[in-house]
Amino acid sequence: MKINLKDLTEKIENEDYLQDLETVKYGDISKSKKKLREYADKMIKEAVAALKHNSLIQTQLAVTGQRPATFALEINIINLPYSNYKKISNFFEDGIDYDVNVYFETRSDYVNVSKFRIDQLATEKELLADPDAMTDILTDSIIEKLKVIREYQKPEKKDTTKKASTKKNEKTEKK
Repeated sequence: MKINLKDLTEKIENEDYLQDLETVKYGDISKSKKKLREYADKMIKEAVAALKHNSLIQTQLAVTGQRPATFALEINIINLPYSNYKKISNFFEDGIDYDVNVYFETRSDYVNVSKFRIDQLATEKELLADPDAMTDILTDSIIEKLKVIREYQKPEKKDTTKKASTKKNEKTEKK
């Protein structure tokens, strides 16, 4: 599937793309790779169907619990989420058809400082050639991100008031 910048931005702006959202409790998938694979398989099948119908898609898996996360697949020409679609024009020219790829997104307060991560999962050809392999890759990617989220330590905020008062005390002691 190829798409030009104008059509892409119009479809995203008008939400003219396939959308799906599944919600699952962390406890339901944390101990069962098989159960998680079922969700990943559904996401991959939806992306394959979208590509076969020349459609864009955003399919999401929201994981609830102590450290919630949302995993998504989006078909796009660049590794930018649909929520940032206006920035796509900074990287592409009008009037040219571009190949699409499938991107895997992770949103969580516990994934990194920006609370967001996006990676290319596959090209269109790779996804269509072997959806089962892509399901395995997506399943492993979600497991990897869940581990990152589970182990994530938020950076400590720097206390600037302490430094200021220390400098003030040093000046007072020198007098």
